Amino acid sequence: MTSHPTNPSRPSGGPSGLSAGSWVLDATRSSVEIKHKSVWGLATVRAAFTGLSGEGEIGLDGSVHGTLTIEAASIHSKQAKLDDHLRSADFFDVERYPTFTFAATGVVTDYTGTAEVTGHLTVLGRTRPLTFSARTTSTGPDDVTLSSQVVIDRNDFGMGWNRAGMIKGLTTVTLITRFTRR
Repeated sequence: MTSHPTNPSRPSGGPSGLSAGSWVLDATRSSVEIKHKSVWGLATVRAAFTGLSGEGEIGLDGSVHGTLTIEAASIHSKQAKLDDHLRSADFFDVERYPTFTFAATGVVTDYTGTAEVTGHLTVLGRTRPLTFSARTTSTGPDDVTLSSQVVIDRNDFGMGWNRAGMIKGLTTVTLITRFTRR
């Protein structure tokens, strides 16, 4: 991860200019999309999750924590057969594990609008630490959007299905999460 210098005139901490209190994910203005190479690297599978929810809290001290929940069965690639396979036990096993969650334990921003997000990702009942950088934008004191691309190794979560070595590399997850103050 790249570190960014802090502006000495602005304290580092939670998203600057945002009010302390409870925040909720605006699912209609948020998206979670995945991209992964398949067919021996010749094709890229793209899909989006449509079932999203989340909430967060900004403390008076600027500390931030929250949760993003993704409904695993809400995956849509525009290919019904592929969607059914992704929902199966070979991949997301939605019958046993209906949701994925990311629990943010901290968000620290700098004066450039970059946020360092730390927390834990749980997929298929396995929890792993995850840290990534996100770009923050807001249109007012009562909303903020975090945008990021996160690279995930599906094998870290026991998603090892790979018939004839068709699946190569890592999965890129593109997140656009918009939160509004309650």
